Order: sequence, then structure tokens, then C-alpha cells
Amino acid sequence: MIALHGIGGRGDLPVPLWLAVYSAGAAVAVSFFALAAFWSRPRFERSAGTTLARLTVVADSRPVRWLLKAIGLAAFVLLLGSAWFGSSEPSRNPAPTWLYVWIWVGIIPLSLLLGPIWRLANPFRTIAAAVPRTAYRQLPRGIAYWPAVGGLAVFLWLELVYPDGSEPLTVALAVTVYSVVNVAAGIVFGPRWFAIGDSFEVYAELLAKLSPFGRNDQHQLVLRNPLAGLATIPQEKGVVALLCLLLGSTAFDGISRWSAWTNQTGQLTHAGHLIVSTLGLMTSVALVSALFLLAARSTGTTNVRPGAVGTAGLPGAFVHSLVPIAIGYAVAHYFSFALFQGQEGFLLASDPFGRGWNLLGVDGKGIDYAFLGTGLIASVQIGAIVLGHVLGVVAAHDRAAHLFRRRQLRRAQYPLLAAMVAFTAGGIALVTAS
Repeated sequence: MIALHGIGGRGDLPVPLWLAVYSAGAAVAVSFFALAAFWSRPRFERSAGTTLARLTVVADSRPVRWLLKAIGLAAFVLLLGSAWFGSSEPSRNPAPTWLYVWIWVGIIPLSLLLGPIWRLANPFRTIAAAVPRTAYRQLPRGIAYWPAVGGLAVFLWLELVYPDGSEPLTVALAVTVYSVVNVAAGIVFGPRWFAIGDSFEVYAELLAKLSPFGRNDQHQLVLRNPLAGLATIPQEKGVVALLCLLLGSTAFDGISRWSAWTNQTGQLTHAGHLIVSTLGLMTSVALVSALFLLAARSTGTTNVRPGAVGTAGLPGAFVHSLVPIAIGYAVAHYFSFALFQGQEGFLLASDPFGRGWNLLGVDGKGIDYAFLGTGLIASVQIGAIVLGHVLGVVAAHDRAAHLFRRRQLRRAQYPLLAAMVAFTAGGIALVTAS
């Protein structure tokens, strides 16, 4: 089995846990009051950015597009091939590491650094486009982003609940089923399906909104304030559900590694573990969702400028502020896991099919655990959570400045501030307590 999400424990903190929690919560609160005092008008709602005309020509050129498609397709074939035909032992098969580390965790830096690049390399788009069609069916009315939410829920359940989630056969079956469903839907509904139905693409697109690189209305590349890109996230109920699912699942990931949890569940049968962990995951997601929805709706619809809120209401208006928080949580939970287990993915790539090959010349080498100290890991965890929440506060305040009149601005945001402080304190406690 692959030991998922190795992170530092409470003893790794450079300061006492209580001090870290109070300091982080204070940082979020202070940033809010500073914004309330000096930031009364929205700055990100209509920020276009600087057009990168030459880079657009290069990025949109046929050779670059075909290269990205080829990379994505080759990576998909190699992942699926190693999962089906490689070693049956997770410690000797690179497919689980490639899926849970290189792809799932790698989406974060890839999208933040390069922007909306995932969909260009999406192998499912490439395969579906290869099937000639003269017309596509219309997407069902009201489908929104719910297919992506459902797919992500299944993936997170495999990762966090299912005991055999890192088995190569499990990975092979999961990737095959997911691929068939998305390619078939892409053939029937066309490219529009992937923007709402492919969980990985939807997730990557949300992350890419916080990248300094984006696209304007003319589909040209622009260099922009990342928070301005964040303001363009669709105000859809499905997006709210997807981000609450991400935050809630991360919370459950932290809870499931507490000694109190493991002591109580360690003796459960396989079926008992599935039931208890599934209920735990659902409860964590429900609590996070309830807290955010309550905080967003408590701002008061009667004070909102007429026509400023879409069909998703105030939760949809403020959902973009959850993206940097989700990224902060992901960095805190996956940082050491990615850097350590990610090395294993490279080492195993030297023999992807378990045939005794040494393609990369790394035979006999192992993971280097010495290059990261536990204090550094804990500092990155706390820093990522605090920075994510501060950026979330900034994004929420800017949206509030667009929605509310100046005399109502500070008071309307108190419920969201309380939720942000709770998320910050809870996030630090989850990743550091044992």
C-alpha cells in the first residue's frame, strides 16, 4: 500500500499549536479589518490584464497544440498500461503514484503556473475529437457542473476511504471506467461536456483562475492579477458543491489520521471501515458546506445591490474565495507527500511494467527523506493555510465591495469573516494535531 499524505505531526511545529492557531486566526482577522478600512471599491471585477499577443500566437500554433495533445495522450496510455500490465504490488507499480501524486497533486502547480493548459492536453478530448461527428446532442438542462462533482466525489472516496485505493487493479479499473464515461459523453455531447463533466478538467480550470496567465474575451492570452482571474469563476451551485467537497474531504483526511480516529477504527472489519469512513467523509463535507452556506447567506440578501447576485445566490457570489483556501489546504496536506512519494514515481518509471528494466538508470536508489526537515514541512503547512485564507478574505472583500453599499460593507462580511477564522484554525489543527 502507498502511505498517502505523509505530513508532519504536532511535535514538528516550530511554535506551540495553540499559538499557531491564534496567530493564524488573528492574521486573517487583521487582514479583514485593514481591507475594510482602506478598500471600499471593487478592483478585480473588470480587470482585463495585459494582452500577450506574441505568446498567444505561439501557444495557439498547431505544433504546440499537437505537442500538448501528444504528451497528454502518451501519459494516459502509459498510466493505463502500467496499471493493467505492470506489477500487482503497489510498491512496484508506478500507476498509483502517478495518479495520486503526479496527476492529482501535480494539477495544482501546473495550473497555477501555466494557467488553463490542462484542457489542451486532456487525452479524453483528444480521443473524443478523433471520432467524426456532424452534430452533437444538447447537454441536459440544469446539468451545470454536477457530473464533475459526482466524479470528484468518487475519486476522493477511492483515495481517502477505500482501503485498496492504491492497488494497481483498483487504479486500472477506476481510470478505465472514468475514461470510457468521459470519452463516450464527449462523443455524444461534444467538447462542451469536458468543461462541466470531466472532474479533473473542471478542477484544473478552477485552479487556473488563480494563475497570472489567462484568456480575455477575444481568447487571447493575458498577464493579469491572479485575484482578477479568480473573480471570473462561474457563480454556479455546482461550483459551490465542488469546492465544499474539496474542503470537506481535506478535513476528513486530517481527522482520519488522528490517533483518536485510528484507535477507534483500527479493529474494524473491511465492511465496517468502509461504512464508518464513508459516513465520516460525508459528515465532514456536510459540516464544511453548512458553515460556508450559512455564513454566505447570513450576509443578507436585502442589502445587496439590485441585480448583482446570480441564480446561485450569495454562496455563488462568494464561492471564488474558497479556491485559494482549497489550494492552501491541498498544499498543507500534500506537500511532503508529493515531494517524497513523487520521487517514488520517478524511480518506478524506470520499470513501468515490472519487467526488470532500468530505463532511467536508477536501479538501487531510494527516496531521499533527508532533504526536508520536519520543521520546514510544518512551516509550509501553516504558511499555506494562512496565505490561502488571507487571499480568500481579499477576494471575498472585493466581491462584497461590488455587492454592498459602503456603509453596509463591513457589517455584511462579519459572518464570512467568522467562517474564515474557523476554517483557518480548524485547518491548522487538522494538519498538525496527532
